[in-house]
Amino acid sequence: MESFVPRQTRGERLTAEQEKVMARRIRAAEQRALDAIRGLPVADEQLGRKPKRAERTRAGWVDRLEAAVTAVWKTHRNDPEFKQQARQARQAWAEVEAIRWELAMSGRRIAHGEARKLAGPFMDEADLVQEGYIGLLRAAKRFDPDRGIRFSTYARWWVRAQMTRAIDHTGRPVRLPGCAVEQTRNLRKAIKRFEDLGVDYSVADLAEEVGIDKKRAEFLLSQGQTVSIDQPVDDGPRARSLEHFLSDESAADPDSEAIHAQEIRRMLEAFQHVLTERHRYVLTRRYGLEDNQFRTLSQVGKGMNLSRERVRQIEREALTRLREQANIRDASGRLAAGGAAAP
Repeated sequence: MESFVPRQTRGERLTAEQEKVMARRIRAAEQRALDAIRGLPVADEQLGRKPKRAERTRAGWVDRLEAAVTAVWKTHRNDPEFKQQARQARQAWAEVEAIRWELAMSGRRIAHGEARKLAGPFMDEADLVQEGYIGLLRAAKRFDPDRGIRFSTYARWWVRAQMTRAIDHTGRPVRLPGCAVEQTRNLRKAIKRFEDLGVDYSVADLAEEVGIDKKRAEFLLSQGQTVSIDQPVDDGPRARSLEHFLSDESAADPDSEAIHAQEIRRMLEAFQHVLTERHRYVLTRRYGLEDNQFRTLSQVGKGMNLSRERVRQIEREALTRLREQANIRDASGRLAAGGAAAP
């Protein structure tokens, strides 16, 4: 009888025998789930689905089995005839995921160790550890002890692959597809091989080494280069630099401008019902409500043939009347604040 893996080994390094025991427990639970749903049409449809490509690992079959268990549970969980089978399959699959998680977490030290090596400006150690856990789960899903390899050795490859893929995707302003990232990595490896051998090479040589055309190799190699804002990016008769296309942060926001204009229009309409013509004239000139030109008390007074002090009095009367009107109280408050700051 197979020995049970002690619970204190969770998160700790397992021996080779313990890894084999856990892998066999996963296989046994998967078989129980398969036996529970065998013969059900909805399960046979998922299990008989033809894979998109030849499966070199058991991961594709496990995916189909999981899809079959999920489909059976959704379809027959309330069906009196097959409810028991659906429950048995669901319980068996929950056991599969629990043991798989335990196996994956036995390699947490691998995730932390690789994260310390790969941490850099694009991704910190904590984020890389999370990516490493994803790699551990993928390794646990595909692990086959019959191939004569330790889980810790097998999982390290998946952890590092998951981390490097995350760095490649995060460290670029524009995310590249996975195939492009892999081809870029192969180009860099080819460059290193040529440089280690001391052999002169061209882009065509690199493209032939990786198995892609020269134009694509040039494009992939250019993605990691720094681009100057003075570099021309327009092929037309009047070449323009990248700086021409960058947004001006000091420019006004069109949405804010539209909202501001609408508020000013509503305020002027409210003035018609509250203020006299003289009051409206002083406020609109003083705060630039019509032409967006702020004016001093002296400038407004010249237009009305009044003294600076008289204009101040008219302004104070108008603001006091506005404060007494509840429907435009906020607008008058803004005008009062502007009056304190205006020259």
